[in-house]
Amino acid sequence: MTVRYHGPVLVLTGPTTSGKTELSLALARRRPIEIISMDSRQVYVGMEIGTDKVSVEHQAAIPHHGLDLVTPDQRYSAGQFARDARRWIEEIRARGALPVVAGGTGFFLKSLLSPIFTEPELDPERRERLRAWGARAPRETLEAFVRVLDPARAEMAIKGGPQRMARTLEVALLTGVSLSRWHVVAPPEAPGVSAAVVVLDLPRDEIRRRIASRATRMVERGLEDEVRGLLAAGHGDETPGMTGTGYREMTRYLRGETTLEEAKEEIDSNTWKYARRQLTWFRHQLPDHAVTIDAAQPVERQAELALQALDVQATEHSE
Repeated sequence: MTVRYHGPVLVLTGPTTSGKTELSLALARRRPIEIISMDSRQVYVGMEIGTDKVSVEHQAAIPHHGLDLVTPDQRYSAGQFARDARRWIEEIRARGALPVVAGGTGFFLKSLLSPIFTEPELDPERRERLRAWGARAPRETLEAFVRVLDPARAEMAIKGGPQRMARTLEVALLTGVSLSRWHVVAPPEAPGVSAAVVVLDLPRDEIRRRIASRATRMVERGLEDEVRGLLAAGHGDETPGMTGTGYREMTRYLRGETTLEEAKEEIDSNTWKYARRQLTWFRHQLPDHAVTIDAAQPVERQAELALQALDVQATEHSE
């Protein structure tokens, strides 16, 4: 008879290339676990190389959730992730396994630990018309509307690109209340998930080295062909899945705007910029009980420390 697991989930987070996949494999050697991917790019079908999606072999070794959920032209929000993750967590617990949430998308993590507001009903027909307009509108027009309709959120929305700007605009225009205001006045849609949060830490020069190595590996594995296939399928610059690092740069190369070497260098540089944003986010947004682990030490020692952090959180959770 399977005994249901009732304890907190284990969250493995950290900057890109910090070793979350290797640590999850080490944990699987110690106890039954299932992985919930916390990566906003790995949700897309047909985007394997540029998202550095976990390998088929790793997926065969450990059950994974949160991969290949939507097509590149669809949006997948932090709120939707939290709703899906809560369901996966309960299913995993029912099977007697430990839910391990692994990834580096900070907004996904925050939505799970501190759920967002209950979303208002939006008229589907008006929403689709607004999205169709947004897909045609110049970026400068979207930015101008965002600054007027939600100035408190404008900087973050613009930095987040067309997808985040579209979300900001549709809530403001279809409800008459800005998205930033909804976050303040509306109740959360669910209680936060109890979790032991483990942050993998590496020296910046090592992160930089790993990022450069991964950029080279992606090109060698066939990123060019992957992006060519996505473009041929009709997924352009503003398609939600194509706005990520790796895809933007390779698209410019395929259009003759850069050389392949320049595209690889841009992938390297932009991934490093993303990693620095992650590091800043971790410093300011993680809960006080988050535990930092030196990711340069042997992975089995990392697994031991992660499970110790889980035990501490489980004790506090039961009190």
